[in-house]
Amino acid sequence: MVTETTSAVIDKIRCDACPVMCYIKPGAAGACDRYANHDGKLVRVDPHVILERTVSHGGKLVPFSRTEDWDGKIVHEPSTFVTAIGAGTTYPDYKPAPFIVSAEVDGVDMVTVVTEGIFSYCGIKVKIDTDRYLGPETATVRAQGEAVGHVTTSEYGSQMLSLGGVHHLTGGSKKEGRVTCDTLMDLANCKAVELTIDGGATVVVQAGQPPIVNGVKEERMRVGCGSATIGMFAKQWHGKVDEVVVVDDHITGVLSEHQAGKLLDIPDTGIKMKGRRSTPGRYFQVADPGTGWGGTNVSDPLSILGPFDAKEAKPGLTMLMVSTTGEHSSYYVLDEALKPVETEMPADLKFSVERIQENCEPALCTVLFMAGAGGSLRAGVTDNPVRLTRSVKDALTRVTSGGAPVYVWPGGGITYMVDVTQMPSGAFGYVPTPALVAPIEFTMKLTDYAALGGHMDYVKPLSEVQNGEDVRQLSWQNPIPGPRA
Repeated sequence: MVTETTSAVIDKIRCDACPVMCYIKPGAAGACDRYANHDGKLVRVDPHVILERTVSHGGKLVPFSRTEDWDGKIVHEPSTFVTAIGAGTTYPDYKPAPFIVSAEVDGVDMVTVVTEGIFSYCGIKVKIDTDRYLGPETATVRAQGEAVGHVTTSEYGSQMLSLGGVHHLTGGSKKEGRVTCDTLMDLANCKAVELTIDGGATVVVQAGQPPIVNGVKEERMRVGCGSATIGMFAKQWHGKVDEVVVVDDHITGVLSEHQAGKLLDIPDTGIKMKGRRSTPGRYFQVADPGTGWGGTNVSDPLSILGPFDAKEAKPGLTMLMVSTTGEHSSYYVLDEALKPVETEMPADLKFSVERIQENCEPALCTVLFMAGAGGSLRAGVTDNPVRLTRSVKDALTRVTSGGAPVYVWPGGGITYMVDVTQMPSGAFGYVPTPALVAPIEFTMKLTDYAALGGHMDYVKPLSEVQNGEDVRQLSWQNPIPGPRA
C-alpha cells in the first residue's frame, strides 16, 4: 500500500486502495471503513484472514483404519488456506496482488494469489423458496424506495430475483447507486434486507433463512407441482376418497383424469375445472397468481370448479382439495344437488395431507454473489492477464472466494458465482465509488504460475504470512473440501 503526506493535509494520509483516494486524519478510517490512519501509518481495519482445518477449531477426526489400536491422531497435517479477506487490493491495478503465497501440498509446490477485488460489475442472484406470488416477471425490485433489481423467472417452488449490476450501481442517481451497494453488501454478508416489488409483495430476504412474504414467514416449499403431487400420492388416496384436486398456480392436478388415476382404475367423477386443460388431469391458469392456495389468489378453492356433470357425479361423492405444500386443505361431500359441502376430514386423509407437508423441504433464501474479474484485477496476478483467464478455463487454476468454491461461467472472462453462506462472516466490503469489495483467490502449481508470467519476485512462503502481525486465523467451516492441488 502506497501512502503519502502533503503539506495541505498535515498529518493526514492518502489512501490509494480505490479511486476515491481518501485523505485520512490520525485515528480515523476512510470512507469505506476498511483502511485507517494509525499513528501515521495506513492499516487495514479488518485483519487478513487465514482458514485452517484443525481439531482444535472443531474439525472432525476421520480414522483411516478400523484397527483397535488406532490412537486417534490425525493422519494428515492440518491444512491452511490463505484467503483474500482483509488482504487489500491491487488498485491502481498495475501492482502485484497483496499476497502471493507458496506452500507444499501433497508434495507439489503450489501458489495462491489473493486480492480483494473492487467490483462495479457485480450483483446478487436470489432464490426465494415460496409458492406465494412475489410479482410479475421483469417487475422492479426496490430497497428503501430505490430500484435495485428485477424479478426473473419462477423456478420449481422458488421465485428468482436479480439484484445489482453496473447500471443500478453507476447508471442511476447517486442515491440509487448507494442504496444498491448497501443492499448488495448486506445480502452478501448474510444480513436481512427488506425488498418491495412493484405490483407485488414485500419480502424480507436473508441468506440461509426462511423468506418473510408480506409479514408471513414461509415454512416449506412445495413438494411438487399439482400434477407431480397427484403422481406421488395417488396410491395413498386410492380407495379413501373419490376425487382429489391439488391446487397450483402453474399446473393444477385432478386425480380422476390424471394418468396416475387411470392406472389405478379410479372412475370419472364428473368434475369440471376452470382454466386451460393441458393434458389429462393437468390444468393451467385456473386462477390468477397470488398468496392464497397453491400460489393463486384463491381463498375459496371451490371457485376454480364448474358444476359437476350429473351423468357421472353422484350424491355422496367425496373430494379432497389440497395445496402443493399441504398448507391449505379441505374435504367435501356432494349433496343431492351435486354441490360440494365442506365436511370434517377423515383421519386417513389428514394423514395424507401431513405426508405432503413432511415431503416439503424447508423454505430458505439462497444468495449467490456474482461478479466479473476484469483485466485490472488479473494484472495483479500476471503481467499478461489473458493467460490467467486461459489457465482458469483449462482447469490449471482454481478460483475461490474467501476460501469457498465458486462456479465459473463458460465463455469469455472470469465471471463467477459463490454461495455467500459458504464464506466467513463479514467477507464483503465496499468502496464509495460505489462498488463492492469481495475476496478472490487463484490457486495453481508454482510451475504453472511461472509459465503464465506471474509476479515471481513477490512470492512469499506460507510461514511468513502466518507469522504476520495483522493475521486472523479461522477454523474452516466450509463443508466442501478446500482448494487442493
